[in-house]
Amino acid sequence: MSTEADLRRIALSLAGTSEAPHFDRTAFRVARIYATVPADGLTANVRLSPEEQEFRCLLHPGALAPVPNAWGRQGWTTVTLAALGADELASILEAAWRGAQGRARRRS
Repeated sequence: MSTEADLRRIALSLAGTSEAPHFDRTAFRVARIYATVPADGLTANVRLSPEEQEFRCLLHPGALAPVPNAWGRQGWTTVTLAALGADELASILEAAWRGAQGRARRRS
């Protein structure tokens, strides 16, 4: 069973990660945001590739689900923290972190 504190500890252990507010959530980013946590700390949204999202959701059907909108089709995935152990959460966060290390998006 993982908690928001576990997510924070794992995310901040990944090289280059910073934590900052993002609207009504807390965001973790390297070049781009790869995870957000709402104020209640019960879930998190992580950005995976669509292929990684499909695989992880099949592997952990009660713990992960695509965000139910266009963001979900882009790989954003809701994680129920209490449904995963710390090792599984670390693996998911590492996958999201790897995908976020590319160049930051340019703002117009």
